[in-house]
Amino acid sequence: MKTSMQFRWLWSLLLITLVSVTAQSQAQEVIAHDPVMTQVGDKYYLFTTGPGVSFYESTDMVNWQSHGAVFKTVPTWTNQMVPEFDGHMWAPDIYQANGQFYLYYSISAFGKNTSAIGVVTNKTLDPASQDFKWVDHGPIVQSVPHRDLWNAIDPAIIADEQGDTWMSFGSFWSGIKLVKLDASLTKLAEPQIWHSTAKRDRSIYVDDALAYPGAIEAPFIIKRGQYYYQFVSWDFCCRGVESTYKVVVGRSKTLTGPYLDKSGKSMAEGGGSIVLQGDENWFGLGHNSIYEFDGKTKLVFHAYDAKDNGAPKLKIVDVTWSDKAWPEVDSADIVKYKSRLK
Repeated sequence: MKTSMQFRWLWSLLLITLVSVTAQSQAQEVIAHDPVMTQVGDKYYLFTTGPGVSFYESTDMVNWQSHGAVFKTVPTWTNQMVPEFDGHMWAPDIYQANGQFYLYYSISAFGKNTSAIGVVTNKTLDPASQDFKWVDHGPIVQSVPHRDLWNAIDPAIIADEQGDTWMSFGSFWSGIKLVKLDASLTKLAEPQIWHSTAKRDRSIYVDDALAYPGAIEAPFIIKRGQYYYQFVSWDFCCRGVESTYKVVVGRSKTLTGPYLDKSGKSMAEGGGSIVLQGDENWFGLGHNSIYEFDGKTKLVFHAYDAKDNGAPKLKIVDVTWSDKAWPEVDSADIVKYKSRLK
């Protein structure tokens, strides 16, 4: 059973890669998993899952220029820590602080929690600058099967009101974790401070080495007004038109939670209010990030295109806020947005 499950995961990953390459060349849209962004002046920079982390630039969030991969060769520690790592870096996050840019990334073996989160820094995101150089700082946190009931992938960075910086992460197993970083933003703060902020039901009788049940991952937290909003993705990505990803949210007046959904249920007890979910045209909407750009809230995520063999496409849509301060998305905007590669 375990071997069969791992084979299906690997076969799904191969199909996604082939579909992505084909769709990228035919449709000339940005084919993306797990997109994150940052703004520098009048430019936007996009980072996505891919070999060495895929890197793009735009002035309007629609037309994108590819800058290839962040990593031309992978750091030597990655294969030492995750022997099955193939160079495909997952679920990055980009963060500006201390006069530089921090790019966090995940390495893993599909379907296992043999995983780690690393970080590289750069003084600039302009590839034409003489200061453009990525410097790797090695792993921040590692998960090991049977030792850890959590998965060290899907990092996202958030600063609290006291100026401390935290990293949320997690996928399946016991759910989402939140840990404090030290002042360098490249290591965990000591003594370590951990919180569990979201999870889904998982029987104690399930083998600890198995990922599911408990399909939850891709945390992202944003502060708006009096609340911190925690977004996560439920269910399954990476299956093309069979993908069932959806985005849910909860909120809290403190960064460490508890995060409650609209009904008052804690996300740490399986709660979450749906923000995005698929339909007959777009499947598996998920792994979002969210930003305030020029006074507008933007939700960034991927969705699988039913009309293009389930290719994962970049989506960027406006978020409006209800009179009760909950995020809302117009489904028509999902259809309207179409990225273009220059």
